[in-house]
Amino acid sequence: MIPSVNDPANSSDSGIVRSRTSNSSRKGLKWLALVVAPILLSGCQLPGFGITPGVTTSSHKVYKLWQGFMVTGLIVGGFTFVLIIFAAVRYRKRNDEIPRQTQYNTLVEVLYTVIPTLIVAALFYFTIVVENPEVALASNPQATVKVVAFQWGWRFSYPGNPSVNVVGQTTQNPELVLPVNETTRVILTSLDVVHGFYIKDFNFSQYALPGVTNRFDFHVTKAGEFQTQCTQICGLYHSLMYFKVKTIPAAQYHQCLTSATSGDSFVACANGTSSLKATVRPSATQGVPVHHG
Repeated sequence: MIPSVNDPANSSDSGIVRSRTSNSSRKGLKWLALVVAPILLSGCQLPGFGITPGVTTSSHKVYKLWQGFMVTGLIVGGFTFVLIIFAAVRYRKRNDEIPRQTQYNTLVEVLYTVIPTLIVAALFYFTIVVENPEVALASNPQATVKVVAFQWGWRFSYPGNPSVNVVGQTTQNPELVLPVNETTRVILTSLDVVHGFYIKDFNFSQYALPGVTNRFDFHVTKAGEFQTQCTQICGLYHSLMYFKVKTIPAAQYHQCLTSATSGDSFVACANGTSSLKATVRPSATQGVPVHHG
């Protein structure tokens, strides 16, 4: 029987709405396939979503955690977007009739309560798994460096070697030297206001706070140079508060540190521009400050 125009939209005798619904569902599946297919076809190599694996043991873990967060966000966001589009298309107004009202749907309510809770719990768990080892301190670090931030520069000193102090402000770009494949304890504080100690290639950030001493460890896995700067607005020349991180083989690091008589000679040795890298100074000159004209 051919349905009349006055038949209800959900009438079992009407094939018009069913056909329209089927077409909408097929279109929805096509759009979903267009979104999901590139992800599935991209293989196992996920993008970095704005960060790199870094050059420390903890930065590798932070990188994978960040990827997990971003993929989860894309899946949840994509699913939510599809539901919004589906609801807008499937239940759009077709006539002036009031649609069938549904007050409760126990299954749906349970799902949209339990699933987000499980997602948040999983993200929290993996955050703790990654963060706890990162903030834990090694019982016996092989190297120690003390970092003091001030307006608008940095001072790097090495306990046990009082003559080795590297100080620079704004664009002087002082150099922090760290050994590779050893654990370095960093002792961080500030002389005046809050500063941001952030090393992008370490995927690490920590506040330098006046009156507060923060301690953390680095275990660098790659030699190189990494440029960074203060990331907390701290006054007029905040944008020029640079410093550089230089990572070198552990044997070279300890040899340079033992042989250096000043911060300049230590940095020069670390960069391979000083004879200190191959030769230890005579004992008669050790401990004597080097004056530069």
